[in-house]
Amino acid sequence: MMGNNDQIQMLQNLGNAMLVQADKHQLIALQFAAQGFSKLARKYEEHAEEERGFAQQMFNRVLDLGGKLFLTKQEATDLPETPLELLKEELSLSHGGLKDILPLVQAAADDITTYDILKEYYKDEEEDMYWTEQQLELIDTIGYENWLLKQL
Repeated sequence: MMGNNDQIQMLQNLGNAMLVQADKHQLIALQFAAQGFSKLARKYEEHAEEERGFAQQMFNRVLDLGGKLFLTKQEATDLPETPLELLKEELSLSHGGLKDILPLVQAAADDITTYDILKEYYKDEEEDMYWTEQQLELIDTIGYENWLLKQL
């Protein structure tokens, strides 16, 4: 069980991390669109919007719990240059992220509203991980160039 202040801090941190990921995915979408991969660009635009939506839910919950909102500073980071690099990076991040989120979901079980938000976020991240795994398996099956053609 988490105390109110612990929950507020956790929600703040997750919300800010989601904003960073949303910005990253928005830039990746622009990059893929410029490279001509319109399907992939749309996928990451949608992903960025989903992340912003979850961040908003978390920040609203912080306010509901009487906390104050803050915005963390983003650090500069290089973006993967190719879709394959991105997929591999995303899969690694997903595995680690799901491991980190599950205990938070369990710890919030006494607060149904927070629990529901975190559970839905976990499910969304899990679906993203499965999609990424599927894309990497497809690349192994049909080849990277053929997969790229499907992303035009």
